[in-house]
Amino acid sequence: MDRDLILIAMIILPYAGGLIAACLPKRARNFAAALAIAIAVGGSICAALLYPAISAGESVSTHIEWLPSIGLNLIFRLDGLSWLFALLVLGIGALVALYARYYMSPKDPVPRFFSYLLAFMGSMLGVIMSGNIIQLVVFWELTSLFSFLLIAYWHHNQNARDGALMALTVTGAGGLCLLVGMIMLGNITGSFELSVILASGDTVRNHPLYLPTLLLILVGAFTKSAQFPFHFWLPQAMAAPTPVSAYLHSATLVKAGVYLLTLLWPIMSGTDAWYALVGGAGMASLLIGSFAAIFQHDLKGLLAYSTIGHLGLIVLLLGLGSPLAAVAAIFHTLNHATFKASLFMAAGIIDHETGTRDLRRLSGLFRFMPITATLAMVAAAAMAGVPLLNGFLSKEMFLAEAIAHSAGRHINYALPALATLASFFSVIYALRFIQQTFFGPAPVDLPREPHEAPSWMRLPIEILVLICLIVGIIPGLTIGPFLDMGVRSVLGDRTPEYSLAVWHGFNTPLLLSALALIGGTVVYVLFGRRINANAYGAPPLFSWLRARQIFESTMEGITNGSRALLAWLGPSRQQSQLRILIVTTILAGSLVALSAGTGFASFNAEIATVDPVFAALWIIAAVCALGAAQQAKFHRLAAVVMMSGTGFVTCITFLWLSAPDLALTQLLVEVVTTVLLLLGLRWLPKRSQAIQPTNKAARIRARVRRGMDLAIAITVGLSVAGISFIVMTTPLPETISGFFLDKAYSDAGGRNVVNVLLVDFRAFDTLGEITVLG
Repeated sequence: MDRDLILIAMIILPYAGGLIAACLPKRARNFAAALAIAIAVGGSICAALLYPAISAGESVSTHIEWLPSIGLNLIFRLDGLSWLFALLVLGIGALVALYARYYMSPKDPVPRFFSYLLAFMGSMLGVIMSGNIIQLVVFWELTSLFSFLLIAYWHHNQNARDGALMALTVTGAGGLCLLVGMIMLGNITGSFELSVILASGDTVRNHPLYLPTLLLILVGAFTKSAQFPFHFWLPQAMAAPTPVSAYLHSATLVKAGVYLLTLLWPIMSGTDAWYALVGGAGMASLLIGSFAAIFQHDLKGLLAYSTIGHLGLIVLLLGLGSPLAAVAAIFHTLNHATFKASLFMAAGIIDHETGTRDLRRLSGLFRFMPITATLAMVAAAAMAGVPLLNGFLSKEMFLAEAIAHSAGRHINYALPALATLASFFSVIYALRFIQQTFFGPAPVDLPREPHEAPSWMRLPIEILVLICLIVGIIPGLTIGPFLDMGVRSVLGDRTPEYSLAVWHGFNTPLLLSALALIGGTVVYVLFGRRINANAYGAPPLFSWLRARQIFESTMEGITNGSRALLAWLGPSRQQSQLRILIVTTILAGSLVALSAGTGFASFNAEIATVDPVFAALWIIAAVCALGAAQQAKFHRLAAVVMMSGTGFVTCITFLWLSAPDLALTQLLVEVVTTVLLLLGLRWLPKRSQAIQPTNKAARIRARVRRGMDLAIAITVGLSVAGISFIVMTTPLPETISGFFLDKAYSDAGGRNVVNVLLVDFRAFDTLGEITVLG
């Protein structure tokens, strides 16, 4: 099968499916779910067809002309890294679609949900498969738009609307920064094509604009992946339906920023700025997210903060800058997607079957839903880094890299301790998730009687948990070839030797893992009740810090500031607004003219050739214009007559320069406008010079205002005259006008080029209009 067709099909199918789902009736939930599953599975099959070529080290791509004149073409590509992410988007998308079929209420407009989900899937694939960085930003913003629609799907819920608005505001603003950063990156490398950019690492790192470009790109990546200080939007987005959280906030949306950092790692990493900014944000997110997750009372809130922590772990690994750390980052990205998606879906089942996600009301659910409890406990153990599960392997690689980087910079000495502390936190919140939900006395006063979910609803969790087990037990035979393919596409010749063996002997990373597991268990046993009794559902030290209130206060301040600015510059003060616009335009034009070296060097030579009679005509026109301005306030008729004199001189000028057609047109315009002005003057109230401000201060302000207006008017007039003179005396570059001058008489039979253009092209224009109307 043609590779180009496969790539295009992977992008088009989700959008086509979204359009079809949007047209389905509200009750067509089964067909909409089947359509979404079929498209996700079909996309996975397309990716599988390309696996032999990509595993051999090829980068499969297709080019479609978009804006070739400025170097922008639609390019879709798949290499090892993008193939892995595409498989995550499609594979977990199929499982989430199956899960959503049983989670969503029959009262909900389910086809609309699947329409948004498929459109988001297509946008994520567009980000991953883009071979042009401007094209990548377009799909990047589409993910923000469709994630907004998905988070706000239950629009009757105020929290859902607020969370969606916060997510859109933060990620949308980050997308604008990313756009500017990508434009700067394209200018640095001389191309917007990703293949050219990825081969220009030294050029990018040594360029003077490297730091601002890096900052702008990092803002875009950090906002999308909920990294400090932009992490606050993710917990607020938990008001979305659980299938949305399982898909967007484990394997897709929040992984877009991680994908971008991994993609640009070869050309942007290796500098002190990269280490400080990326590593610092990752460490802060890891510690803040892991610590805050311990105290959450909402199941999805706990998982949201743990997601911030795990994403921080990945970003920290990328920030370390070593090839082995990049390997660990890619590996943990895959592992996190599997166990976190399964945990979100398990939390959704608990909410669906009990009617609550509040950990303070849940307990003893193991006896009511043993299968779901077992699956959730295995996934939570993988999240905590328990041996023989996939999370243990990548977390041990993280600890090994933290130890390896504990020399060199002074701050690095704290890396192993902070990494162990974060692992310690993850054990505590994983234990709290398990113990508080599934063990203890039977729950009382739940909205619904707890029971097992339908088997088809549990199937996606079972598949993901099975992957966690298989990868954790035999990683080399399962994830090994795929991980190697993704790593080599990023690192190339810098790919290090690494081992996915479960047992590396007794070493320091194993000791730190054991310390975190044992220490976290002991602390939860000793302080678990106090943690559960926390009244705020937030860390004790940060209970006063409410991200939602801070965001709303910030937005309110921006809104009030905008209103104040509008009140100052708005329609009620048009005169001051026009002054600012005109003065700004004059200053900008003057700066451009001065920077271009444009002057009036040829002024004396040109002025010597002016006919005295022609000059006298324009002196008369200038006097008429000044007289019209002076008489306009109290003697409107005289002003109109003098303004007509200026127009009449313009007509004579066209005749003087052998353009009778323009002179006739100008004369007709002057007659019509004069008649219209005279008709309008009839309805205006009479102005009297006797009516003057009685207040002396008001009279002074009026004179100052008129003086300013006079100065601006004179400046504008001189500026326009100067621009006209420069344009008319500057030699024109080679343009298409030469073609018309050569061909007007020989091909069209006319010496007046303007007339030939009007007759020929207006004839074609009229023919087109007749064709359309006919």
